[in-house]
Amino acid sequence: MTPEELSAAITTCLKDALDAGELTVPVEALPSEVRVERPKSRDHGDWATSIALQLAKPAGVPPRKIAEILQTRLSEIPGVSKVDIAGPGFLNITVDAAAAGELAKAIVEAGESFGTNVAMAGTKINLEFVSANPTGPIHLGGTRWAAVGDSLARIFLSQGADVTREYYFNDHGNQIDKFARSLLASAKGEPAPEDGYGGDYIVDIATEVMANNPGILESTDPQEEFRAQGVELMFAAIRKSLHEFGVDFDVYFHENSLFEDGAVEKLLEQLKGSGNMYLKDGAWWLNSTDYGDDKDRVVIKSDGNAAYIAGDIAYFKNKRDRGFDLCIYMLGADHHGYVARLKAAAAAMGDDANRVEVLIGQMVNLVQDGKPVRMSKRAGTVVTMEDLVEAVGTDAARYSLARFSSDSNIDIDLDVLTKKSNENPVFYVQYAHARTCAVARNAAAANVERTAFEAAALSHVTESELLAVLGQYPGMLSQAAGFREPHRVARHLEVIAGAYHRWYDACRVTPMGEEAVTDVNRTRLWLNDAVGQVLANGLAMLGVSAPERM
Repeated sequence: MTPEELSAAITTCLKDALDAGELTVPVEALPSEVRVERPKSRDHGDWATSIALQLAKPAGVPPRKIAEILQTRLSEIPGVSKVDIAGPGFLNITVDAAAAGELAKAIVEAGESFGTNVAMAGTKINLEFVSANPTGPIHLGGTRWAAVGDSLARIFLSQGADVTREYYFNDHGNQIDKFARSLLASAKGEPAPEDGYGGDYIVDIATEVMANNPGILESTDPQEEFRAQGVELMFAAIRKSLHEFGVDFDVYFHENSLFEDGAVEKLLEQLKGSGNMYLKDGAWWLNSTDYGDDKDRVVIKSDGNAAYIAGDIAYFKNKRDRGFDLCIYMLGADHHGYVARLKAAAAAMGDDANRVEVLIGQMVNLVQDGKPVRMSKRAGTVVTMEDLVEAVGTDAARYSLARFSSDSNIDIDLDVLTKKSNENPVFYVQYAHARTCAVARNAAAANVERTAFEAAALSHVTESELLAVLGQYPGMLSQAAGFREPHRVARHLEVIAGAYHRWYDACRVTPMGEEAVTDVNRTRLWLNDAVGQVLANGLAMLGVSAPERM
């Protein structure tokens, strides 16, 4: 019995009690899903729920009264062996070994689909992440978003959502001009402009542009030539780096297209007509404070040029016009102000501000030999995606960046990530998967096959623990999607790996010496293979490989 099945059983008992008139609870107070959790002490049972406490106030009765009603009904559910009431009304539930053990077979039979559901079916999500300026290699902040964003997309897909991964290609504005001037200076053998870009990559791109166009310095507008060709070469390099990191986008949206096709201008005229923009000091302002922003925003500057937010508003409208129900922006630590302004812009356009979500990612620091790593071999000023991957490999890089909440600063210790030991979290999880494969190979050599399954045979304490954490995987995946937190997947995989290693030490799949193969051996093989399946499924959510040998 999985936590989801138990949750559904409690929900059914609650509904039956309401239908029978044993309880009266307002419809709006009823939860869509009853949450079940592992109790702090296994002596208290396999699962616990506080639903009686949640419903006590709206029902107008003491929580123990609700708990007693549910206790009676739950005790009659097949697979539930005991229901106790604790404290003011907590329900502690124990399931019988057979009901718990059935999960192992269910996982193996479900295969890659275990943990997936259709809760988000019908939701069309635009997930925009990385979107680094095409003025240099992807730095660690962008690398973090690549790992987290791609993992989040995979998690959404596992819940039935329709997801489009989108990269906003910033090819309009001042940063691109600085980039072009830097390339031109390099081509002329001059130092980089004071506000420009340095690093070997600038020299490499300028050299390639020159090789492709030998007479470029004599052209009418060499800076524009370097801008156009340099941006194209830089972005090709960015796409290559992302692809090698296991991240590919469905849409590469060019910011400049919003200005070239008149989308920005058309939207600004629409906003003027709506009464949500006003003229002050020669500039046009969006009255965004009316919609929750901390201040009104200049949309058209006094010189007549569009401010940066104009493109943001037009971009959001473009996404909505493409039919997206939810637009998620994954932005860097310096973009906190965008949360309120993007929501306000949506509301000012007459849209639902909740269709905008902004996730803010914090800084990433690399540490080696106990000291910060600050300089790149290639970029000169920042550590890049290539630097990290070269140091630890793609799997370790992706896993380590995804295993922390994105709103926290993190230090990545390169010394730990290159160790083949339990200190290294990605090695710990991948090794557990490889061990399940080794056990399966040894079982095959000993003629242990999945020809029989006796769920009640999985009664050892380590088996109960292992089945419990496997059963929590689907709910955890659903929570990772709901909270937009891929790190929940990584942390849960580490819990599963730990439970598996303890089971491996205590229970044998293959018989000792000349002992005969029994149904216990065969049933344990189902459990072993179930663990391997869940670890592989979870690692796939993070874009990390599940090796069969290590």
